[in-house]
Amino acid sequence: MAKAFRKNQGGQGKRLRLLLIVSAVMVMMVLQACGNNAGSGGGKEASAPAGGEKAEAASGAATGNVPATLNFGYIGSNKLNLPGGAEGWGFHKGIIQEELKKHGITEVKLTGFPNGPDQTESLISGRLDAGSLGDTPAIIAYASGAKTRLISQSSAHSVGYLIGKKNGPKTVKELQGKTIAIQKGSFMHRYIAGLLKDEGVTGVKLVHMLSPDGTAALARGDVDAITISGVPALKLIDEGYTHLDDATQHPTLLGTSATVVSDDYLAKFPDFPKVWNEAREKALADLKQHEDEYYQFLADIGNTTPELVKKVSPISDIKDTAFTEEGTKLLEGTKNFLVEEKLAKKDFKISDWQLK
Repeated sequence: MAKAFRKNQGGQGKRLRLLLIVSAVMVMMVLQACGNNAGSGGGKEASAPAGGEKAEAASGAATGNVPATLNFGYIGSNKLNLPGGAEGWGFHKGIIQEELKKHGITEVKLTGFPNGPDQTESLISGRLDAGSLGDTPAIIAYASGAKTRLISQSSAHSVGYLIGKKNGPKTVKELQGKTIAIQKGSFMHRYIAGLLKDEGVTGVKLVHMLSPDGTAALARGDVDAITISGVPALKLIDEGYTHLDDATQHPTLLGTSATVVSDDYLAKFPDFPKVWNEAREKALADLKQHEDEYYQFLADIGNTTPELVKKVSPISDIKDTAFTEEGTKLLEGTKNFLVEEKLAKKDFKISDWQLK
């Protein structure tokens, strides 16, 4: 009987240990399921529409997926550290920052670059997440393998000017065998290359110089002409330098702007193009309600006068949608020219690059 009791007690002990193991496994499964449900709930909250408590939930959830800081590049350098256009106005007024906050972006770091090629290098290296620049450097970078997507063209009327030195060439034809200072890889590079080809001018030496260096070289007579844009071009003309040509006389040689975002950033924030373009459109709508204030803002950026910026950067040039037929057509023409002239490494479909 004692032997039977010990046998029964041993069996109960085994059953007890088995019950404890099963219970522990069930507890672990429940805890794991709770963790999974919390994770999926966060994803759903991140995609919830903004507004009231839902906006707060979306913002709180998005911070787990979207980087809190957006690194954005633009062309130019000024004391305000801001670009122009609807984007610059949006940053100036805080409109874009407020829209981005709804998606977990609490800081925007803006970096100005002297030209497009420098900016694309920062995009490729990962120092930037997105940026606005001229179409030519953006196309050249993409054709060279840069992992970017085009998300908008806020302008389709970038004008390059060809300015000759004083007492120098009076026509484009007279630049045969002369030296022109250009910014290689910029939209003005595309403009001058297309102009010289159309005019049949050959033997021209193109020297890479940023605008301040090119202007100084022109004043010294070290170069016969320079390509330049915006208010600086108008100032040179007023100072008596020869206005040889500009892109307004050749509509197909006008440049467009390009806002691009890296593939890496899109992987973290797939909705960025939609969010960005909606924020930019809100900024543009506000800008149109404060035209005089906007032109003064541009004058402050460019250290000039509202009268001059109205001539080179009229509000009418700013597009109210991400893409237009006019802009896409110019982009296609620029891409084809760059490929034909071997300035872009390979051909591609604009539609494959655009993210609508």
